[in-house]
Parts: sequence; structure tokens; C-alpha cells
Amino acid sequence: MIALLLILIPLLSGILTFFIKKESSARTWSLLSAIATFIVAILGFTMFNSIANLSFKASWMGVLNSSFSIGADGMGAMLCMLTALSYPLIFLSTWTTQYNNAKNFLGLMLLSQAGLMGVFLAKDALLFYFFWELALIPVYFICSQWGGERRIKIIFKFFVYTFIGSLLMLVGILYVYSKSNSFDIEAFYKAGSALSVKEQMWAFWLFFLAFAVKMPIFPFHSWQPDTYQQSPTAGTMVLSGIMVKMGVMGLLRWLLPLFPIGSYIWGDTVSTLAVIGIIYASLIAFQQDDMKRLVAYSSIAHVGLMCVAVFAETKTAFDGLLFQMFAHGINILGMWIVVEIIERKFGTSKMSQLGGIAKKAPILTILFYIIALANIALPLTNAFVGEFLMFSGIVSSKITQYGLAFMVAAGSGVILGAAYTLRMAGKVFLGETNALTEKGTDIALHEIVILGIIAVTIIVSGIYPQHLLESFNDITQSILKNSDVLPLLKKH
Repeated sequence: MIALLLILIPLLSGILTFFIKKESSARTWSLLSAIATFIVAILGFTMFNSIANLSFKASWMGVLNSSFSIGADGMGAMLCMLTALSYPLIFLSTWTTQYNNAKNFLGLMLLSQAGLMGVFLAKDALLFYFFWELALIPVYFICSQWGGERRIKIIFKFFVYTFIGSLLMLVGILYVYSKSNSFDIEAFYKAGSALSVKEQMWAFWLFFLAFAVKMPIFPFHSWQPDTYQQSPTAGTMVLSGIMVKMGVMGLLRWLLPLFPIGSYIWGDTVSTLAVIGIIYASLIAFQQDDMKRLVAYSSIAHVGLMCVAVFAETKTAFDGLLFQMFAHGINILGMWIVVEIIERKFGTSKMSQLGGIAKKAPILTILFYIIALANIALPLTNAFVGEFLMFSGIVSSKITQYGLAFMVAAGSGVILGAAYTLRMAGKVFLGETNALTEKGTDIALHEIVILGIIAVTIIVSGIYPQHLLESFNDITQSILKNSDVLPLLKKH
């Protein structure tokens, strides 16, 4: 029942929000809904985390052998917790942001949350596709209606990329269904792994392209920086902090178990693309003057490392990857909140126009540096745990013969990441104030609380990651078992 509530609360609340006339009431209602979802997630994954409470199955499209089947394993629970924690923080951090027709904006935000929860919980391929679209469509309207001046052209590009990717995935789902006669995830695993080598090789790309666009992976990334820059900040936070995890999760839950031979054959190709993306995005980020574009390219580099870890197919890499999905979501959300605060206070996100903010906003500066140091994976922060485990798993991988090369190349991205992040910190916060920043003030109490929660989460999970890592044992073992390619290679 917990799993069902995680979808129903934001879904029903989002629909009701469209009918609230007063903006302040719509904001309060949306925040209360997000808090209620967070409380349900906390209770569900701590006090009531039995299989019965974390799963739900009901008749849906019986004629197609498709059911409304949802459930939370370690990965699903972690991603639902990330989503449930992020939405109250997003609503609070943008509380004073003015929107035309705010009730529609907030209603679409909640509908996207319902879609995200469904994506992370779905155990039926057709249901997964339904929630995949439910998560994306509201964000498309959010970005196109409340974005920047160039939003129409930019968001159309985002729509084309995601629509083509989704259409290809639907073709892949229907093809596997033609072999399984059921959309149940276990039936899909069985039918997909039984496909011939040739079938797996081309079917792999039908699913992978949808996930690669969403993450995004080079060269399918070109929609992302402009979309992040032109979208309203709340929409960007959802896209960057949570929605990229849809693609990573899709690789783990659907792609590897469905097409283990295809994943084995194409793994080095995909990892090479990801490594190219890490270095390319890091170099481009270093040249940026706009903080929004810098953070956008930073996200591409971080997700690229996650992609390499997926195709390493070792337990250590998977543990680090799952941990990093949570850590990256928290850290990138913190970065966007800081950028939003600075842009709201000073009217610009250009680093060349800022400087000396530390003298006027010491609390903001301290909290930003904690988030920034986590973004570059400093020891004792959450990202260090995830990246260390991913690198260890990549270099020890027996699936790829290029593990060491991938680790070294991806490691250069970490070095570049430290360079552009510290460069941003220095140009924005250090040095002398100018005419624009001279009249700056420190952040408000609610902003201190928001960034404080993020900072505490970063430090606590960095110092004591064991509890979260232990929750991944079952799911990592399951993924390794379902994607084990050696018996299938002997069979084929």
C-alpha cells in the first residue's frame, strides 16, 4: 500500500491543484502534498518496509496480460526517497518565485512527481512506459510555458529528442512482448535473454537510446544545457536532480537483464561514448561564464561516470552507482538552489558580473562550499563514497578489457570537475565586491534550513554510508544474476 500511496498522493493532489484559485493556497497545498509524500516514504522505507507494504498488484489491461504491478526494491526505495525529499526542498527554495497561473505550474510539478514515482516502482513494462511518459509530459509543459525567452525553440528540441527515444523504446517493448505474451517484468527478462545474439544486438539500441537521451549520454546530450538554462529553476531541479536517474535506472532494471548479450557486446562502445562525454562536458564546463550552463555540463560528466559503472557489471560498481545516484541528486539540487538564490538576489547568473559574495553572505558561502566540495567528491562527502566504489568496480571488471583505461580517462574528468567547480567558487564568492554585489545580503532563515538539510545529508551519508549501501545488497545481486552473460554465451 505504501508504494501505491507514493503515486496517488502527488497524482490526486496535482489534479486538485488545477482547481485552486488562490495562488498562496495552491503553494501551501502543493507543499503539504510534497511533505505528506515524504512522510509516507520515510514510514514506508523504515518502519513498514515489508514486501507486502512496498508492493501492490491489481488488474489493469488483462487482455494484454498487463497488470498494475508496482514494488520497491533497494534501488526503487532509494530513488523514491530522493524524489520525496527533493520536492519539498524545491517548493520551499522557489517559494517566492512568481509564476503566471501558478496553480497550473504547481499542478504539473506534482503530476511529474507521480510519474517519477511510478517509473521507479513499475514492475510491468507497459506500466513503466505509461509512467515514463507521465513524468516527461508535465515537465515539457512546465519548461515551454514558464521558461526563458528562447524556450519555444529549445523545448521543441527537448521534445523531439525525448519523443523519438520514447517511441523507439515502445517499439522495443512491443517486440519483446511479442515473444513473452506478457508485460510482467520477470516474463520480459526471460523472453529478452532468450533472444538470439543478432536480435539482442539491435533490440539493445531501441531501449538504450531512450535511456541515453534522458541521462543524457554523449552524443545525445545537446538538448540538455540549453534546456536547463531556459527552463524555470524548479523544472531544472527536477530534470537535473531526479529525471536523469530515470535513464540510469532504466539501464539497470530493464536493459541489462533484458539483453545481457547485447549489453556485453555493446558495453565497451557505450562506455567509450560515456568517457568521451565526461571529458568533453568537463572541458566545456571549464569555459562557461554562466553558472547554469556550468552546472548543466557538470551533470553530463557525472552521469557519464555512472554509465561506465553500469557496463562494468560488478557488485562494487553497482553499489557505488546506486549510492552515487542518491548523492548526485542531493548535490546537484543544492547547486541549483544556490544558483537560483544568487540569480534572484543579483539578477544574473554570469560569473563575470559577480564576486565577493562571501563578504556579504557568509552563511550562503559556507553552505555552498560544502555542496561544491561534495560535487568534486572530496573525502568525507557523499560523492566520494560513490565515485570511489565505481572506480574500484570499473578497474576490476571482467566484462570489459578496458577497465583501467576507462578509469584513467574518467578520472581526468574528476580532476577537471574540481578545476571548474573551484573556479566558479572563486569568481563568485571570493575577491572584492562590485557595484552589483556590494548591496547583497545573506540568505533568509528558510533558505538556511533548506541548504542546511542538504549539507547535513552530504556529510552524514559521506561519513556513514554503510546503512544505505546495505540496502542495495539484494538488488545488486539480482541485477548481476539476471544479466550474467557467461551461461548465455555458452548456450548461444
